[in-house]
Amino acid sequence: MKKVLPALVLASLLATLVLPVVASAQEPPQDIPSGCMMRHNFDMKDKDGVLVCPQSGNRCNVPPAGTCPGICCLLNTVSTATGWFFYILIVISTIMIIWGGFVILFATGDPEKRKKGQGTIVYALIGIAVALFARVIP
Repeated sequence: MKKVLPALVLASLLATLVLPVVASAQEPPQDIPSGCMMRHNFDMKDKDGVLVCPQSGNRCNVPPAGTCPGICCLLNTVSTATGWFFYILIVISTIMIIWGGFVILFATGDPEKRKKGQGTIVYALIGIAVALFARVIP
């Protein structure tokens, strides 16, 4: 054991020193596109009825390059973030509902534990409601 610990410390120190050098040896990308990649479709039209935001899968070049306003990229980012927020909250809420069910199941007649399990389930349902609002907002 006395020889293993110094070997692990030495290996981690070498890895800490060598890995950044290896990672920085990569070649930089040649063509860095400007703007954002649209992942969602928005029906934003100007006063003449022309679609302002590009369709999903197309690149949005913000002014002064000029194919769409920056609000399209902002809406795209907000929609993506709230989508992730929705899925994370749904997973956490589902786990909390299951946990609250187990607390109630194993309460063995203790009213305080039963109330704690019910409170966990109520808060999980509130979490699901918040997740649904996060999905509706964009």
